[in-house]
Parts: sequence; structure tokens; C-alpha cells
Amino acid sequence: MIGEIPQLLINGLLAGALLAVPAIGFTAIYAVLRFPNFAVASHATFGAYAGYVANVWFGLPAWVALIAAFVVAGVAGVVTDEAVLRRLRPAGPLTVAIASVALTIVLENVVRFAFGNDLRGYDLPVLRDWRGYGLRVGPQQVYNAMAAAAAMAALFLFLAFTRTGKMMRAVADNPTLASLKGIDAVTVARLANFAGMGLAGFGGMLIGLDTSIDPLTGFRVMLSVFAAAVVGGLGSIPGAVVGAFVVGVGEELSLIVLDPSYRTAVGFVAILVVLSLRPRGLLGEREY
Repeated sequence: MIGEIPQLLINGLLAGALLAVPAIGFTAIYAVLRFPNFAVASHATFGAYAGYVANVWFGLPAWVALIAAFVVAGVAGVVTDEAVLRRLRPAGPLTVAIASVALTIVLENVVRFAFGNDLRGYDLPVLRDWRGYGLRVGPQQVYNAMAAAAAMAALFLFLAFTRTGKMMRAVADNPTLASLKGIDAVTVARLANFAGMGLAGFGGMLIGLDTSIDPLTGFRVMLSVFAAAVVGGLGSIPGAVVGAFVVGVGEELSLIVLDPSYRTAVGFVAILVVLSLRPRGLLGEREY
């Protein structure tokens, strides 16, 4: 099994790149709205199916379908937040977090009603694995990782250089001061939901491109996404990226000693270990 470590490391890095996209969406929403929105899971599924419709039903190339996945999941995120979660925010973050769990169950069943429970795949060419030095990598895995990297780079550029991105950062850093500066918190919340859920949908389709999709696509990866955000530091976008790679590599390396059915436990272990040593996560703010 030791000889398999290089292959498992490559698999873990590629898996971490896919986890990073919805993890960024999750932590971006938390940074602005200050509650963990577990409806990210169902919106990842929404994005996966929106991309499926664009790719399989309408014959659009995968990269166009990824844009459709982002837009559909982002719009759905704004609509569901306005219809359900926004009115519950005065009750506190715990109430909203619980409501988001209920919301994700409802939305997953909407997908189940519309598409059924069958596994579905995208219309992609069959490509041979790239092999060398005793290692193998699927071309689609590399393309997915490149798409994930492009999405992350676009988000970082948006937050760093656009006025809207700077508004979102201001609200995340200090909501009171941002309000005094005339920044509309409601508008920023909608933008955060659109961007965060859009990234979840984008990531959901990337995961589907790597395997297949069904109504539980988002639910199955939600623990890993949550673990990535917490390990990196809730509210820290760079932390979400680091956490995703930690969890992705950790899940793959766990196969050396664990049955694959137990790999999801790695997320719990990562949360416990990191938070025991650093309660704010790897790149979260220190407590003084």
C-alpha cells in the first residue's frame, strides 16, 4: 500500500480542487451573512442538473454548461434565501442554519420529483488515462481541476479589483462600519448568495463530470465541503481552498488503512484535530 501513496496524493489534490469551489461558496456566504447555509448541498445538485440539461438536452459543450450551472444555482440561491431564510435571520444563526437543512431536503426532493432517482451522466468524449512513472491521471479530472482553478481565480480577481467585490469584503470584515459608509447590506447579501450558491452549483457539476449525478449529489459531499470550510477557517476564502486540499488528500490517504466506506469520517477527524489546535481554523483570525 505504501507504493500507492503518490497515486493517492495526486487523486487527493484533484479531489481537493473540486471540493474547493463549493467550499468557497459556503464560506463566502458565511462571511457576509454569519450563518452556515447547508442549502449549499441542494444548490450543488441544482447546478449539476442545470449543467446536465444544458449539456445533454441542448447539446451545449461542457464549459458552457458550467456557466449555466453557476447562473441557475446562483439565481436559485437568491430566490430561496429571499423566500425562506431571510425572514428567519432575526431569530439567530442557529435557527437559520436548521432551516437551511430543511430547505436542502425540500429542494433535493424537488430534483427527485423532476428527474427521478436514476444516475445520469454528461455527454463527454471517452478519453484514455494519461500514464507515466507508474501513475495514471484521467484527462477529465485534469480538465475539471483547471475549470475549478479558473473559477477560483475569477472570484479572487472579482473580490480584489471590483467595487462590488470590495463592498462584499467590507461587509464581511465589519458590517457596522460598512453600513456607516453607505453600503447596502441587503444588496450585498443577495450578491453573496448569488456568488456563493453559483459556486456551489459550479462545483456540483464538476463533481458530476468526474462521476455521475443523482438527487443526492450535493448531499454526499456536504460533509467534506463543511469540513474544508471549517478546517480552513469559516469566513476565510483562502482558508477554504487550503482546507479543501487538506480534506481531499486526507480522504484519499485514509484508503491506505480504512475501507472506502469510512473515508467520509476523515472530515470529522480533520475538524476535531484542527479546531483542537486552532479554534478559528488554519487561516481564520486568531482570538486575542
